[in-house]
Amino acid sequence: MQSKPQTDHKIELNSAEVANLWTSYMSNTGAICLFENFLSTVEDREIRSILELAMLLSKEQVPKLTSFFKEEKLPVPDGFSVEKDVNKETPRLFTDDFYIFFIQNFCEQKMDAYSYALSTSARFDMSEYFTECLHEISTLYNKTSTVLLSKGIFIRSPYIPAPKKVEYVEKQNYLAGWFGHRRPINVIEITGIYYNMIRNQLGRTLCMGYSQVAKSKKVRDYFIRGRDIADKHVEEFASVLSSEFLPSASTWDTLPTSSTEATFSDKIMMYNITILNGIGVGNYGRNLGTSPRRDLGLLYTKLMSEIALFAEDGANIMIDNAWLEQPPQTPDRDQLAHE
Repeated sequence: MQSKPQTDHKIELNSAEVANLWTSYMSNTGAICLFENFLSTVEDREIRSILELAMLLSKEQVPKLTSFFKEEKLPVPDGFSVEKDVNKETPRLFTDDFYIFFIQNFCEQKMDAYSYALSTSARFDMSEYFTECLHEISTLYNKTSTVLLSKGIFIRSPYIPAPKKVEYVEKQNYLAGWFGHRRPINVIEITGIYYNMIRNQLGRTLCMGYSQVAKSKKVRDYFIRGRDIADKHVEEFASVLSSEFLPSASTWDTLPTSSTEATFSDKIMMYNITILNGIGVGNYGRNLGTSPRRDLGLLYTKLMSEIALFAEDGANIMIDNAWLEQPPQTPDRDQLAHE
């Protein structure tokens, strides 16, 4: 193991490290609330074991994160709590299959977040902490994948025939996509389209379930709108695959139950969708940069704009209800200068 570097002075947390701790605290306290409900209704033994491990990892992180905040004399975020944000006496809202797909997606999000946190951390204890987090969430992801594979419900990217030789791009029309002949889609583009489609299917199911149990009409209407946007994006991506004679993720059939009782607080449900919005914009932006075909670039740009507008409306709902907890920010120098 790497030894801790010796310094003769206290190294303050930089802005990136504070941001990483803050987002991790919010994410883990929110996850505990969801897992509490999932564990109260799950029936499948293997899926229960995955949920229990996910819950354990999130619960272990909260006191560690709290300790970091207190050591640095930073305010501990409010985050979320089972007492305020979960109703334990409600029927199940989602199926066991949804739970395992949700954990798989949760792991993918956390692996991205922890990798980013590690790469932006300078202080040794921060690097060590996020290295540990990355190892733990990777282990959970592999265990989740094993269960999905054993049940025959792991959704795989399409197979394509193996190429016969290495090839180089020879003509500018490799970038074309609006008019005339379009080259076949490549494996990098297939991966982006396929997994964005799967994530939208999960988001659609989540919005559908949330729309059934939200208390506020405005929040309920927002989730219905999110459901419809996700459904539209699924169709857009499926259309691209279909035009290339590739299969879509047709094995996804996990819909919410018919429950209409308030399972979660409107606040935490709005937070969940806000996080998915941000991840969606990020994924589309990343795939925009790795998709040379112009029609795919235009598609990602269009869909990204739609999510950004949807996300802004969601942020306004959270602000109106005093639900949007603010991350630490730099002082307003203009305001200080006039005090």
